[in-house]
Amino acid sequence: MVVGTHRLLSPDVHFHQLGLVVIDEEQRFGVKQKERLKERFRRVDVLTLSATPIPRTLYLAMLGARDLSQIETPPPGRHPIETVVAEYDERLIRDWIKREVDRGGQVYYLHNRIAALPSLAAKLRLLFPGIRVAIAHGQMGESELEDAMGKFVRGKADVLLCTTIIESGLDIPNANTIILDRADRFGLADLYQLRGRVGRALHRAYALLLVPRERRKGEAGERVEALRLHGGLGAGYRIAMRDLEIRGAGNLLGTEQSGHVAVIGFELYCRLLRSAVARMKKGEWRLPPNVNLRLDFLTLRAAEVAEGRAGAFLPAEYIPEVRERIEAYRVVSEAGSFKELGRIATQWRDRYGPWWVEVELLLAYHRVRVAAGLGGVTRLEIEGEKIRAWKGLELEMVGSKLPRLTGQTAPDKLGQLEAWLR
Repeated sequence: MVVGTHRLLSPDVHFHQLGLVVIDEEQRFGVKQKERLKERFRRVDVLTLSATPIPRTLYLAMLGARDLSQIETPPPGRHPIETVVAEYDERLIRDWIKREVDRGGQVYYLHNRIAALPSLAAKLRLLFPGIRVAIAHGQMGESELEDAMGKFVRGKADVLLCTTIIESGLDIPNANTIILDRADRFGLADLYQLRGRVGRALHRAYALLLVPRERRKGEAGERVEALRLHGGLGAGYRIAMRDLEIRGAGNLLGTEQSGHVAVIGFELYCRLLRSAVARMKKGEWRLPPNVNLRLDFLTLRAAEVAEGRAGAFLPAEYIPEVRERIEAYRVVSEAGSFKELGRIATQWRDRYGPWWVEVELLLAYHRVRVAAGLGGVTRLEIEGEKIRAWKGLELEMVGSKLPRLTGQTAPDKLGQLEAWLR
């Protein structure tokens, strides 16, 4: 058995008879490294381990391209980590540290700007006189870093003020509170890994995520909220599913491990494959239209809904299970005809109940997409009342003017667009 780092993938490292490769922390490997592994060892079994799989890896497993096993049973006696999201507040930070120190525990305080760590340590000492603070980051010398970590491990420091250097490999049972300053700057998988530094013993653990009010919206806000909602044991799979929903499945034919269907991704590969099989079987399914849609009055993301911009998406309350919700998105994006969209709409109504406004708008959006594609439109943009539709390089005009919308609401505008395209 050989245990090593990425170095084992180097061309000058040779094995006599390799039979199994186990990759721990799979999310830290890039696509090129994985491809190099497949090219060099074509007949070798590969087992990848990850608490939070990369979106592309998870999507491949969901579609059956990879086998998936889940370990959801936590060690005996473990408790869920209580996660709180709040704005920066010195009194709140002092109360959290005091609560943990008073019960004999220790605290991780993560701040990812190395230059600010000394001043932050001084501030903590002012807030909490007598507190013992150790600093740890990757730019410290080896002996200095070892000394700081040694103090914390031996209980000679109450707070470890650190960077993401603690993300993996640490198991300190007495540290059961973590404070993440500017949690909005981290990815969802990083947040989950960092939160996992606490709660490794039988004590109740706590995580405080500090996020400015203005950053509680958008994709950063979605990540932090996902971590707050999934604080239970074995939540890694559900968090990875939410990460897939937020970031997209990535690019099967390239190196991107996340990203939505704006790029040539696995969804397009599936559609092409399905189209080829249908043609061979003389089925009715055809390749879904490839149309570039930009509608200024509509967004497909819940976090981007604002005044004058309606949302077309599947609310979590409408389809609570993330895996089902992602599958529903995949199915509706593959629809290539009005008949197929009608069948999907009926299935959703029967399974999940009457359509919500956002669901109706999503279905209407895809009817516009299908109508545009069947009409030969490759690009469609709406800006205010103006309709700009291209068939190849030719811009569609009515006389010498651009067509215009007269509707005032998103449903009206989508209905007019569909009728005009048909």
